[in-house]
Amino acid sequence: MISSTSPGRRALLRGAAAAALATSLPVGGAAAAGPRGAGTSRLSLPSGLQTGDVTSRSAVLWSRASGEGRLHAVLHALDADGKRLTGGGRRRGRGRGHDGSPFTLRGPWATAETDFTARISANGLPAGTSFETELFFEDEHGRRSEVGTGRFSTAPGPRSDGAQTFVWTADTAGQGYGINPDVGGMFGYETMRSLAPDFFLHAGDTVYADGPIAETLEEPDGALWRNLVTEEVSKVAETLEEFRGRHRYNLMDDNIRAMYAEVPVIATWDDHETTNNWWAGELLEDDRYTVRDVNTLAARGRRAWQEYQPIADGRGLSRGTGFEPERIYRRIERGPDLDVFVLDMRTHKGENTDGLEQEATTILGEEQLQWLLKGLRRSQATWKVILADLPLGIIVPDGEGQESISNAEDGAPLGRELELARLLSGIKSQRTRNVVFLTGDVHYCAAHHYSPERAAFTDFDPFWEFVAGPINAGSFGPNEMDGTFGPEVDFQKAGPALGSPRDGTGQFFGRVEVAPQGESFTVELIDANGDVQYTRSLTPEH
Repeated sequence: MISSTSPGRRALLRGAAAAALATSLPVGGAAAAGPRGAGTSRLSLPSGLQTGDVTSRSAVLWSRASGEGRLHAVLHALDADGKRLTGGGRRRGRGRGHDGSPFTLRGPWATAETDFTARISANGLPAGTSFETELFFEDEHGRRSEVGTGRFSTAPGPRSDGAQTFVWTADTAGQGYGINPDVGGMFGYETMRSLAPDFFLHAGDTVYADGPIAETLEEPDGALWRNLVTEEVSKVAETLEEFRGRHRYNLMDDNIRAMYAEVPVIATWDDHETTNNWWAGELLEDDRYTVRDVNTLAARGRRAWQEYQPIADGRGLSRGTGFEPERIYRRIERGPDLDVFVLDMRTHKGENTDGLEQEATTILGEEQLQWLLKGLRRSQATWKVILADLPLGIIVPDGEGQESISNAEDGAPLGRELELARLLSGIKSQRTRNVVFLTGDVHYCAAHHYSPERAAFTDFDPFWEFVAGPINAGSFGPNEMDGTFGPEVDFQKAGPALGSPRDGTGQFFGRVEVAPQGESFTVELIDANGDVQYTRSLTPEH
């Protein structure tokens, strides 16, 4: 069980973060982006660094420069005491094993074409190894930037029996709640970092491109929330530069940068990376927008999101920019006990109707559905986690339509539910065991058990779905459940309606511990102060 964060430590964290934020940027100031062109000053890393999609043999290393430069990385393997291993020389490129020498990697040029972001796919790493990372850029004259340092560990190898832990959440900087120096910034990220997880799952709404952030916001109880602001976040995002500015803004937060430097990220997107509850082909009626075509906005939002996420591009170290359009859904192998399947429930999503269609309407699309079933069938991992950006059985209304999978009717599957029914019956027929769904989106935390004994549709095996979030946004809920797949609410907790993140009690994340040899899968739902709200331990079926 996790011990709660003490008030004294919490106050210290907030005070330190507030002081750093207050000295780094005044309210209403411009983003700390640095100069954009060539110059005589040394390049800096204004958005810190990230590691992402870490497997037992690979990792993606990401950073952003203040001007044009080429990304370099040096990886130092660490021993059990956290000290650097030593070897006879420096290993370049992917490597084939490890003798204690640093891995030195050269990546692509960061240019205006990618908002001066760049990433390196580091392959051939040893499994179960901790690394200290050094990332820097070199300009056209060979001058090095400042060096950003971080840490990550590769996933366990095939013969490992060690435990691993991870955290997940969703919904960052929503409902006008941005970086507030008075409360120490987005302190929920510091709470997650302090637990030293092996990796972090972000279940979507990584930014709120449709939610302007003002200098002040009146909270429901009358208190005044004070934001740091930039030009790009002061209105809804429409241009590529405004979408990029949303990601730059979140990375101004000291808590996020500190966590991303130490905890590898595995992220997906949802609606707010573009605009609320969107679907392909939609024409907006929102007067805040001059660009009404959602497809145009989504293309810009997707490009900015991919530029700012540490996602592998499948092209190795020497080819491509790292930002070629790639599918968002993917599998992250985390050793013999865990596979993570990341879903994209936005790209292929149909219109938000009432969901009562007799024929299936899409939420995943046929290609993604078949990919998921095939991947689950082939997985040898004890536990298969499906990271979903939308919940399964929670009713999420969108005007007269439905935003998520459920249709608020408890009978046989209709509309999008037909696609979910195919997925669940496919999992059963191929005898895939130990599948757990993790999600966010609804701004409260919950634990749901689904069983055919309670369901209108019965061709599936029982499973669990756990919900977490928000991490720095307004609180909602809880919502009603749709009975088609027999959900039972084992636990749920929400903050006050449209509640503020100020005291952390309505902000939530989940923590999972996978025991050695996968003997248990323990889930905790925790608030942003570190107080555990719920615990459930699952044992594997064989």
